[in-house]
Amino acid sequence: MDAVVASFTRIDLIISSQIPVLSRTFCIPKHQKCKKLKCLSRVSGPESIGCSMKSYRLSDLNDAEIDKLKARPRIDFTSIFSLVKPIVDDVQNRGDPAVVDYTAKFDKVVLEKVVDLVSDLPDPEIDPVVKEAFDIAYENIYAFHEAQKIPERNIENMSGVKCKRIARSIRSVGLYVPGGTAILPSTALMLSVPAQIARCKTIVLATPPTVDGSICKEVLYCAKKAGVTHLLKAGGAQAIAAMAWGTESCPKVEKILGPGNQYVTAAKMILQNSEAMISIDMPAGPSEVLVIADQHANPILIAADLLSQAEHGPDSQVVLVIVGDVDSGVIEAEISKQCANLPRRLFASKALEHSFIIFAHDMFEAIAFSNLYAPEHLIINVKDAEKWEGLIENAGSVFLGQWSPESVGDFASGTNHVLPTYGYARMYSGVSLDSFLKYITVQSLTEEGLRRLGPYVAKMAEVEGLEAHKRAVTLRLESLGVALPL
Repeated sequence: MDAVVASFTRIDLIISSQIPVLSRTFCIPKHQKCKKLKCLSRVSGPESIGCSMKSYRLSDLNDAEIDKLKARPRIDFTSIFSLVKPIVDDVQNRGDPAVVDYTAKFDKVVLEKVVDLVSDLPDPEIDPVVKEAFDIAYENIYAFHEAQKIPERNIENMSGVKCKRIARSIRSVGLYVPGGTAILPSTALMLSVPAQIARCKTIVLATPPTVDGSICKEVLYCAKKAGVTHLLKAGGAQAIAAMAWGTESCPKVEKILGPGNQYVTAAKMILQNSEAMISIDMPAGPSEVLVIADQHANPILIAADLLSQAEHGPDSQVVLVIVGDVDSGVIEAEISKQCANLPRRLFASKALEHSFIIFAHDMFEAIAFSNLYAPEHLIINVKDAEKWEGLIENAGSVFLGQWSPESVGDFASGTNHVLPTYGYARMYSGVSLDSFLKYITVQSLTEEGLRRLGPYVAKMAEVEGLEAHKRAVTLRLESLGVALPL
């Protein structure tokens, strides 16, 4: 079974005769010559906002072409760094006044106060129905992350030699909640709840201000509920820099977490390699989803799941992997129909332009491609979806079965929605309780323990030419009257 998953078969897929085969040209990476790929047609009205996803038969593609498909559009960080670095430096040098100036420039808001103490702010007035929704989300997120605590264990590796690992919270953390094209109080919960459970002493939440210089009331409600201590009313690179360096009103933090645009990401990357001495959660990129669907999946639900990520922004990417005999035309028509009725249809339509459909021979081939793509979100909408969980190697968060839309993970199932994108799920995990903890190892030896272990340590130090290491052991052993071999 593993061998099947590791490589793609070249068995021709049976494609509906109603879908004519066309050619689409694109360039293969690493300066190879442009190649022709067999691509399936799509239907889109000339003036309507519709589906424009390209389609490919996986069995027709060679390895280089598959590599091209799994690659994301790369951001030119060289030019972005040149724009962000002066902002980061200015905030370091001028502090709050620089944050005020950049907020006025980019957000068109003049701040009277950069940071508010959450304890000083009155409770916001929230619609009871909205409040209940966020309360349920809080409870589920809290329960899932509370369960991630690891019991402390003392391990006696040999008689008299005890070792353990203890967890300690990161003392001060900065949480970034975007606020550009949408308000995201759910992100405030996803970041602040595990910080609350970890008992971080200082929790700074940064988010762009509203036009009157205040914070979105839903974000404020979530922040107060989840133990945030400071609210930084700024977004973009200037907010990241303020948390990293610290200002007159903003505490300096030791780790910054949360999603953001390319300028936020660039600031995090610059500052983690600076004298600010901060760490970050992970590299971030545009939102994405990969959906695996078979003939049992409802086309209406497939379309809805794809659009739920496409609406995030024009740089989002959605991928549909079809297994078996499925009429993709029905799905594409449904995508066009639903997209036309979305308030954020322009964003979704742009995202669909660089998204695509893959036809896989079977589930082994479909999951093999998904593992190569390493999606932020993976939806497996097939019959008996649970039985395929064991083959999944790379994904930020997985949604099994027809009743598990990605939206539940975005808001209230309990899992965290701050996840690795851009293929980073191959080596990064999403935000969790561990993101707010550090682990310290502890060892303690008795006299008997040093008698037993000491001679071996002394010999290893001798082999490595570390005489002082050896003496730290042998002097103790000599005081115990232990005879050492020459």
